[in-house]
Order: sequence, then C-alpha cells, then structure tokens
Amino acid sequence: MTNNSAAAAKVAPIDPDKVGDQAQELFASSATWFSTHWLQIVIAIGVGAGIALLLVWLRGFGPRLARRSASGKGWPAIIGRAIERTGTFFIATLAARLVVGYADAPASVATTVEFLFTVAAVFQAAVWAREIILGAIEHRTRSEHYSGEALMSAMGLIRLLVTFAVFAIALVVVLDNLGVNVTGLVAGLGVGGIAIGLAAQGIFADLFAALAIIFDRPFRRGDAVSYDQTSGTVEEIGLKSTRVRGVNGEERIISNKQLLDKEIQNNTRRERRRTKFVLGLAYETPVDTLQRFPDMMREAIDECGLVYVRCGFMQFGASSLDFEIEFDSNSPDFQAAFDGRHKAGIAILRRCAQEGLTIPYPTQTTYTAAPDGRLVMPYSEHLHLTPAAD
Repeated sequence: MTNNSAAAAKVAPIDPDKVGDQAQELFASSATWFSTHWLQIVIAIGVGAGIALLLVWLRGFGPRLARRSASGKGWPAIIGRAIERTGTFFIATLAARLVVGYADAPASVATTVEFLFTVAAVFQAAVWAREIILGAIEHRTRSEHYSGEALMSAMGLIRLLVTFAVFAIALVVVLDNLGVNVTGLVAGLGVGGIAIGLAAQGIFADLFAALAIIFDRPFRRGDAVSYDQTSGTVEEIGLKSTRVRGVNGEERIISNKQLLDKEIQNNTRRERRRTKFVLGLAYETPVDTLQRFPDMMREAIDECGLVYVRCGFMQFGASSLDFEIEFDSNSPDFQAAFDGRHKAGIAILRRCAQEGLTIPYPTQTTYTAAPDGRLVMPYSEHLHLTPAAD
C-alpha cells in the first residue's frame, strides 16, 4: 500500500484553527499533482464519469420496479422507491472514491475525497433505511382492514420518529469518523430519549401496541372477537385505542396495550361454532335404549344439516341419567349457529317423543315430624277425593 493510500484509509480529524493552512496545502498539492499526473487524472476522470453514468442508469430501475409491482405495493415497490432516492452526490463521491487511488492522488486530496464519501455514504444509508422502514409500515397500514383516520394520522408521528432515529445515528457515525469525541453526544441523546420515553410512556406503549397489531395481525377490522367477558366486532384500530361494537350495540373502547395483554379469541377465523346440550333421561329408561341413544342423536343432528361430533353418558344426576350432546355449525356465523341450535333442540325433543323417552324434571316431597317424633304425612291418610255433591 502506498503512503497516499494509507493516508486516505482513515479520515483525519479537522482542526478548526488550521483550516486555512489545510486549504492552502490542499491547493498547492493539487496544483503539483495536476502538473505531474495529468494523464492519469484524465483517465481517472473518464472512468469515474463512466461509473457515475452507470450508477445513474441503475438508479432509473427504481421507479420501473415500483411501477411493475401490483398497484405500487409490496416489497418490490418499497425497494424500488428506496433505489429511486439514491442521491447524485453519493453517486459522484462513490465514483471519485473508486478512482482516486488509480490517479495517485496526494494525501490531502485523498483525505478530502474519503471525507466527502464517508458523509455521503452514511447519510445515503440513512435515507435508504428510512424509506424501507416507512415503506414496510405503510404497506401494512394501507390494507383496507387497517385503514382509518386515527391510524393513518399516526404515520406522521412514525415518520418523525424514524427520521430522527436514523439521522441521529448517521450524524453520530459521521462525527465519529471525523475524529470527534461523540461520547457526550451519545450520552445526551440517551438521557433525552429516556426522559421523553418516561414522560410519554403511555402514548408510546399504545403506539407500539398498534404497530404490533398491524404487523402480527391477531385481528382485523370487521373481525368478531372475544376478550375477558366481552364480545363484539372490531370497528376501528386507532393510534391509542381499538373500538369494538358489542353484541348489544354498545361501543366499547379499550387501549391497544391493555387489549394485547389479554387473551383474544378471534371468532371470525373459526371454521365453525360448537354447541353442547346436556339432556337427562329417566332412570326407568331401558338399558338397550340408553345404548342406542347416541345413534338416535346422530340421526337427529344429521337431519338438521349440522355436523355431529359426539354423544355419550356423562353422569348420574339427582333425578336423571345425563347425556352430553355436541355438534358443530357449518360456518362461523353466530346467527347460523344460533338457528342451528334451535333446530337441533326441536329435533332432539321430537326424536325423544317418537322413541317414548321421558325427560324427567326434578321433584321433591317434604316430610315433617310431630312433637313426639312421628312423621306427619303431607296428606291425610283417610283423605279420599270424591265428587262434590250437587
């Protein structure tokens, strides 16, 4: 490696008190370099111009890639828009950085080119990162299931936060490459970020919860969900809260963070709804009939167009032999399941009547005792019901 290349490998710190002397040195060394290496400089300029034109031509593929993707959405469109944002200054400094070694540039010129390329590359990387991050978030929020004024207005705050974060990191990287001690700056940014985070932790918690809903997609607008003891349909997913229309027509509002902390049942993503009946038969029912009872229930459920699951003996009840019957609806729609439950209940009662099965109801007889301990019957032993005399 030559002395010039070694000097250009790291950007030297800039001393404000010696800027004038450094500028004069740069001018003098450049004049000497031009007079002794003019042919190499001309060739390097030509090669650099060719590289720059090639990079500009490649940048033109960004808009084409964005237009070719379906409706301007998806990752191809996001990458295309990021490529489109490639700056001309970055292209020029990259071309100069690639050919400066061939021209055998003096240390001052190579250092200047290295400095300009470092600044351009770091901030260009920040621009690319911002475009990709914002493009990914906008791609999710652009879905019809997540659209809404509240959520779309959050994109302004998200853009501000992302832009501040990526360019703050870029500034720290540039200053560090220039030899500036950035420890105090990083500490100041960290303390400021902690203070802002503590002051607005509730807002940021709900904001990040909204982003979690967008990316993880536990539910969408229009989904029927259940959480805690509440059920309803999601009407809007906002920046701070989600609005759910209850089954009785009321609007329920819950913060995004609290909602994600709960167990959520997404009823829209069910394949079907299950219904359970507990039916008691009289103890006097013949054992053979009890054995055939599950087949009877299968036939009754099938006649209703529902999906039979199972039926079997469950327990010895106080006044009946209890059987459990399970069946599914053909769709996740609540109204369809409700109507199917009604039809199945009527069909089961009809089948029990046809088979002569008795569904007992609880009965109770109360006995009392006389002072001497003898039982007092609930009716007179000599009471006979006779027709009333005319």
